[in-house]
Amino acid sequence: MRRPLAILAGVLLTGAFTLPASAAPGDEDFTIKDPRITESSGLAASRQHPGIYWTHNDQDTGAYLYAVDSGTGETVATITMTGVGTPRDVEAISMGPDNQLYVGDIGDNDGVQWPYVWIYRLPEPKTLKDQTIRATQYVVKYTDGTRDAESMVVHPRTGRVYIIDKHEDGGHLYEGPAELSPSGTNVFKPTVPVDMWATDAAFSPDGRTLAVRGYLGGIAYDWNGGKLKRLERISVPLGQGESASYSPDGSKLMLGMEGAGSTVVAEDAPGAAGSSDSATGSGSSASGDDGDASGSNLKVGAIALAAACVVLFGLRRLFRRR
Repeated sequence: MRRPLAILAGVLLTGAFTLPASAAPGDEDFTIKDPRITESSGLAASRQHPGIYWTHNDQDTGAYLYAVDSGTGETVATITMTGVGTPRDVEAISMGPDNQLYVGDIGDNDGVQWPYVWIYRLPEPKTLKDQTIRATQYVVKYTDGTRDAESMVVHPRTGRVYIIDKHEDGGHLYEGPAELSPSGTNVFKPTVPVDMWATDAAFSPDGRTLAVRGYLGGIAYDWNGGKLKRLERISVPLGQGESASYSPDGSKLMLGMEGAGSTVVAEDAPGAAGSSDSATGSGSSASGDDGDASGSNLKVGAIALAAACVVLFGLRRLFRRR
């Protein structure tokens, strides 16, 4: 019986060190099943509700936001925004500090050059149910004239809002005022170039990395206080890719598509730098997440190894009795 027992022990030990850690809520691929969502143009991970992502159509019959459960792909709440005008071309959504949702009505569908665009802000609801929430509306203009834009991000630490214009040859990062004013015009000014035909962007939860995506690829930048430093290329699913968000723990970059029954693909975060638990000061280091992942896998492996030893010991006793 020694040979069969040795083989069994090898199988158990192999499994002990190859068992993957269980996935965190909201960091796996999913498909949006709501037939109302046919033009998902933005994505933002909830911080209060694990596994929930907020999205919207770029053109809809009203000022709606949808809370999608990434575990099932089903919409679990629909928010109707009040206190805003009729949305024109909603292209982006971002989660800011204090669980505030920012919605960017910043596009120019049909080539219309609007003299101004809008940003809406509202608190993320503590309870997920269909409800109406009053939003604050901000008027936005650019220092250099009208822009077509589909990317808007809010820094998770400072709350400052940024827009990236959409241009085939690359655009610019536009910086808004330190605090948006609901009573006047908020002027956004260009700061640094962005080497991407940008369709969406997202900050890592710690605010150290800015991921910008397009239809054919993406780029991760070290935020560097707004003085962007290019880190690496990002692989994106090909097609009408219009949305991006980090997973709540920053381990994954969630990349969404337009269309009915659209998919959201989870890719490893660029450089594994998106984790909010990272101890490094630069987005270019991967040590923070790799260490956490290694520790988790080691714990799982140790537990499985102990179980394997128990099983092996029991089988040896059983065969001895025979």
